[in-house]
Amino acid sequence: MLKVAPSLLSADCANYGAEIDGVAKAGADWLHLDVMDGVFVPNITFGPPVIAGLPKPAGMEFDAHLMVHQPERVIQSFLDIKTLDWISIHVESTVHLQRLLVQIRDAGKRPGVVLNPSTPIETIEWVLDDVDLVLVMTVNPGFSGQSFLPSVAPKVERIKNMAAKRGLDLTLQVDGGVSPSNARSLVDAGMDVCVAGSAVYGQADYKAAIRALKEA
Repeated sequence: MLKVAPSLLSADCANYGAEIDGVAKAGADWLHLDVMDGVFVPNITFGPPVIAGLPKPAGMEFDAHLMVHQPERVIQSFLDIKTLDWISIHVESTVHLQRLLVQIRDAGKRPGVVLNPSTPIETIEWVLDDVDLVLVMTVNPGFSGQSFLPSVAPKVERIKNMAAKRGLDLTLQVDGGVSPSNARSLVDAGMDVCVAGSAVYGQADYKAAIRALKEA
């Protein structure tokens, strides 16, 4: 079954508690937390103090996506957040990728690696043994509500096949413009978790929006 991870970036920032509770009751599996520093991407969102203060519903997993230049400078502040289950970092953001992934796992979190649309999958080939998740960006990161880039979709299947050939049980996440109209093709390609911003938080009925993604 496809897991749905609404992105808090698209929620009402004045009512995070209610927005998290709303998607949890509507059937969301994860909560996706987009951390942007204004350097790696042209936007600034929230950081560790805000994340640490978010209420965590029972059964929901918190997934931090660090869009941060040189995340090694700030990684410890995220590792200290007890409610975080997953922490993903961009292959493009650091020259110490493998070291950071091991540091995340050693802290008891589940490490993930992220690829921008134009980044080839060969850049993560040497760290696949160190991750539990690969996040494929199907928009250029930095803003919510962007349109899905269909040219990136084949990357999902290629990564899934690469992991299968090596006997790795990786979770494959897709972020950017995922909707009921393209969810089925992405699941067929290997998507396990979809990040949904406007596809959930941009809809009046969160339960119907999540159900539409899962049933697609």
